[in-house]
Order: sequence, then structure tokens, then C-alpha cells
Amino acid sequence: MSRIYNFSAGPAVLPEEVLQEAADEMMDYRGCGMSVMEMSHRSKTYDEIIKTAEADLRSLLSIPDDYEVMFLQGGASQQFAMIPMNLMKNKVADYIVTGQWAKKAYQEAQLYGKANKIASSEDKTFSYIPDCSDLPISPDADYVYICENNTIYGTKFKTLPNTKGKELVADVSSCFLSEPADITRYGVMYGGVQKNIGPAGVVIVIMKKSLITEDVLPGTPTMLRYKIHADAQSLYNTPPAYGIYICGKVFKWIQKMGGLEAMKKHNEEKAKILYDFLDESSLFKGTVVPKDRSLMNVPFVTGSEELDAKFVKESKAAGLENLKGHRSVGGMRASIYNAMPIAGVKALVEFMKKFEMENK
Repeated sequence: MSRIYNFSAGPAVLPEEVLQEAADEMMDYRGCGMSVMEMSHRSKTYDEIIKTAEADLRSLLSIPDDYEVMFLQGGASQQFAMIPMNLMKNKVADYIVTGQWAKKAYQEAQLYGKANKIASSEDKTFSYIPDCSDLPISPDADYVYICENNTIYGTKFKTLPNTKGKELVADVSSCFLSEPADITRYGVMYGGVQKNIGPAGVVIVIMKKSLITEDVLPGTPTMLRYKIHADAQSLYNTPPAYGIYICGKVFKWIQKMGGLEAMKKHNEEKAKILYDFLDESSLFKGTVVPKDRSLMNVPFVTGSEELDAKFVKESKAAGLENLKGHRSVGGMRASIYNAMPIAGVKALVEFMKKFEMENK
């Protein structure tokens, strides 16, 4: 069976050559006689896999030595609690709410201290990013929190907020490694890998070492303390070993593609094909303010729920999978992460043109 074009928001499309390589190594990883799936995480072979993955990620993002890299479990959602548990020293944090996931993080933080919603785009169904150049940052805030790319609504911070000297914590799950980033502007950058980097089950946390301390909120479980994982180099307990192995392969693939500058160019080219069509289409329209559009997630609608449903059904039959919008907003959404080839976006646009002709 030939592979379909998978526009899923996550778990999402992975590079075919990575999947092929993993398939070739499935029964016997480089002559050791077993699969990575069966291997002890304490073995010399696995130690090399996880250390190489970290080194390659550090190289891709130019991560300075005073930042820790941790491969953890629990997905991005577990970080919603882990961040305040570890970082809310003054019991105050400021949240910029630009979508469902930022909202969930904000609600979770309220369990641990005073979470302030200092900006939001909820008034217009999260279809834009608010101006964050001069926000009412709380003087005693421990950090300022954003979700940098909003998977459901298709918006992206093109300019990071002015945090007025406070640490920036950013969930980058759906734009992770899609373009270069200056790590020094973040106190914490983290993301679930199942959108742009690997299979579900791993979350990568890149954090200033100075933020990792013994001083956590009373009652913070051992497994939710960054210091425990940092001191054990992500091997405090059995890590999601196979997932990390795939992430390592994706890092190598990005390097081979030319690094993050090349990735950004590739992603801009893909997104332009789709947005250009949406801007001239008489049937389909994008739902995001143009200046805040994401390169990764492109939501669009026809204006008719009936037609939207027909489009999703017919696109699936045409080998274009997972175009249904998130259940909270309806419509359609094409997630066009790093591994989505340009041919996939072109095939989608061709199908949309044909659908428009037939449903005028």
C-alpha cells in the first residue's frame, strides 16, 4: 500500500527515511542482536544513543552550556503542573492565553499559586496574537508563560513578548525545530515531540540550569522535580527509550537537510503555497489574522458545516488524511510539519481547487 499524505496535528508525519532506518534496525540495532525497544537504558549502547541525541539537539539549537536538556515523560500537559511546582518561588506567575493549551496551563497553575492572565485573544476565538510589547507584568512574577505556536487555532508568536526581565517559559510543541530560535531569550523552552520530532511519549525540556534547584513547592513528587532528572541525565527511571532513539534520528535528518535555517525556508515555501491559495479562493478561507499565521498549522473553513464535512470525507478518500479541524473549533486544519513534503501541500491545494470547482 502506498503512503498517504498525513496532515494530522499529532502524532504526526515523520520523515520517511527515518521510518525506513528504524525499520531496518528494528530486529537488530547495529549488530547488537536486539532492538532498541528491548535494550537496557543502562547499557553502553543506549547511553550512546541518548547522549548523541542530546549533543545533536544542542548543536541544532546552539544551546549554551548553562542550559540543561532533559528527555522526560508525561507529554507537554504534565509540564503545566511541573513548571509551577518547580518555578513558582513567589507563588506568582503571568500567563498569556492565546489558545486551548495556554489556557489549560494557566488553569493548572492556579492550583499552585496566583496565576495572572495578562493578555488573551479569547475575545476573537484565538484568531490572533495580542500585542505583547508592553504588558502589565507582575513585579513579583516568577515567570511569564506562553504557548508559542497554537496547534488548534493556527497562530504563532512572531515576536516574543517583552517580559520586562522576567523568565520566559514557552511551550513550543508544535513549532519545535521548525526554524532557528535564540535559546538565551528563554528561561524554559519545552515541547511534546509528537508533532515535529518523534513518536508520542517524550517531552523535551530545555532549561536554564540556574532555575533547577532543590527549592520546590512542598508536596512536589520526586518524579516531578527537574533537579532529579537533570542530576540523573534523564535516566532517573526508565526513559521512553525508543521514542528518544527516533528523536535522535530526526535530529540527524534535520542536520542532513541543512539545519534549522534550511528547515525554516522549506516550511515557509510550503505554507506560502497553501496560504496563497486560501487568500484567492472563493470557497475556502483561512481563520487567522495574516500577520500571526503559523507555518505549521493551517486552519480553514468553507463557511458551511455541511461542505466542511463533505470536504473531510472526500479528501480522505483522495489519500489526504486527518484534515478535520479540532473538535473544539470544527472546520479543517492542515498540519504541515517539517516532515510534510512540498508535494503533499501541492496535492492538497490541487484537491481543494477541484473541490471548489465541483461545489460552487
